[in-house]
Amino acid sequence: MIELQNVCRTFTVGDQQVAALRDINLRLDASEYISIMGPSGSGKSTLLNLLGLLDRPSSGTYLLDDGNVTDLSDEQQARVRREKIGFVFQSFHLVPRLTAAQNVELPMILAGIPAEERKSRVEVLMQNYGLSARADHRPDQLSGGQRQRVAIARATVMKPSVLLADEPTGNLDRHTGWEVLQLLEGLMERGITLVVVTHDAEIGARAKRQIHMLDGRILSDEREAPNKVPLPQAGEGLG
Repeated sequence: MIELQNVCRTFTVGDQQVAALRDINLRLDASEYISIMGPSGSGKSTLLNLLGLLDRPSSGTYLLDDGNVTDLSDEQQARVRREKIGFVFQSFHLVPRLTAAQNVELPMILAGIPAEERKSRVEVLMQNYGLSARADHRPDQLSGGQRQRVAIARATVMKPSVLLADEPTGNLDRHTGWEVLQLLEGLMERGITLVVVTHDAEIGARAKRQIHMLDGRILSDEREAPNKVPLPQAGEGLG
């Protein structure tokens, strides 16, 4: 489904070349649950950006659904990204002036989907994610957990095959974070490939496949039974 072949990414900082990714070879299959872990500067967010076509490799090849997307034009990459890839970020990235429902609808407007279908999809997702009563509220009128659920609804409204989550629980309290994580994990029942970047080993341990990075390289790539840590009780702090 996704294959990276000898992918490198370098950045120019002043008069120096900094290698953010070094010779990455990676294959991700449909319906996999993968966590990517590593210290700050290890390359995990750079890797996620490349997987999401938000950045391009300096060298190497990126295959998505057996098609080479490495050298597509910006417009072509945007189309692939819109149709096949969803994003969930730590800081939500909702449009402040739009309501929750309008934020969810936005990708469909950009894709040219008819208004009647947009309305139907939004209503279903708002109901599924427990947001119906908040559909007309702007982001600043929502709790952190509600904002992240809106972000997940927006990320999945185009029915992507891949969902990329960058520290999706980073701005949430522990209990709300686990609820959001369970919501993300539930999406795999639809066949979505879930990739979660996290610095939290407890969250990373929930994935069946765990990738550890260091200095721009894949240090280890392990497949093991996920450690399903029980949800904390309501009111339990970060501790």
